[in-house]
Amino acid sequence: MRKIGIIGMGNVGSALAHTLISQGVADSYVFIDTNESKSQADALDFEDAMANMKSFASITVNDYAALADADIVVSALGNIALQHNAGEDRFAEFPFTKQEVKSVSKRLVEVGFNGILLVITNPCDAVCALYQHYTGLPKARVFGTGTLLDTARMKRALGKAFSVHPKSVSGYNLGEHGNSQFVAWSQVTLKGQSIMALTTEEEREALNLAALKGGHTVFYGKGYTSFGIAASATRLIEAIFTDSKEVLPVSSYQESYQTYLGYPCVIGREGIVETPSLQLTAVEYQKLSASARLIASKVQSALSEA
Repeated sequence: MRKIGIIGMGNVGSALAHTLISQGVADSYVFIDTNESKSQADALDFEDAMANMKSFASITVNDYAALADADIVVSALGNIALQHNAGEDRFAEFPFTKQEVKSVSKRLVEVGFNGILLVITNPCDAVCALYQHYTGLPKARVFGTGTLLDTARMKRALGKAFSVHPKSVSGYNLGEHGNSQFVAWSQVTLKGQSIMALTTEEEREALNLAALKGGHTVFYGKGYTSFGIAASATRLIEAIFTDSKEVLPVSSYQESYQTYLGYPCVIGREGIVETPSLQLTAVEYQKLSASARLIASKVQSALSEA
């Protein structure tokens, strides 16, 4: 029996639930939200949908005790209204989410949850750090979607520019799932060729901006993002359940930087299995270090206030 808990049934949580249930990823789900009528309605809506689906799953609503034996708990809580800020800064949600994370962590510890905690909640990297601190779970079992979605946006932009499928692009966005992220161009290939030989610096700058601003474009168009992040989380969940040992850029704890940030890791049944070492350029190392310092400072500030 595969069981998944989703904490936060807003636009992202419900989109993730739809993707997972429609694909038959798990046998049992636990929906938790402070708006209980919303999570109850979602559960009923999915139960109605199952009559016309190939898969079936049981759904429990707002019962933290039911998370005790969950394989994976996904944190999708947030306050999307706070993202309407002039700086387009994902840390705008932090005053809200850092309090919620502390409360949710306490509940998870109380029920004895010992599975994998997958974080979508923004700011993803800092929230991962707080969850790990408050729950005491091993760092390998607390990680976030991080730059997996940003990497997908980079691949989408490159795919469109070169009229190929995004899966024809390999490479990573690294660092914060936020404004200090960057495309590690030294790692990017298109149809097996280094992107450095196929583009100018000016073109790469434009593509980097397209990846960085992709989420903002979606957000300002419909008021939230949902499908892209749901697909990212689903891919990670499938990698966990199948023990695929797939290398994916996630928000993970990096010992060399003493903080969580987006970096490629091997994902398997136990969570983070291994962290490969990338050979980056000097400029890319500088950007990664700067992003790490920003995240670490925000986490330290949050913990000192707690």
